[in-house]
Amino acid sequence: MSAENLAGLVLIVAVAGYLVAALLFPEKF
Repeated sequence: MSAENLAGLVLIVAVAGYLVAALLFPEKF
């Protein structure tokens, strides 16, 4: 796995986690 693929995967996971957190804890956003 190249650095670009790893960075993209981390970014996707971070965005997905943020969206899930925003759905679960809307009062914090």
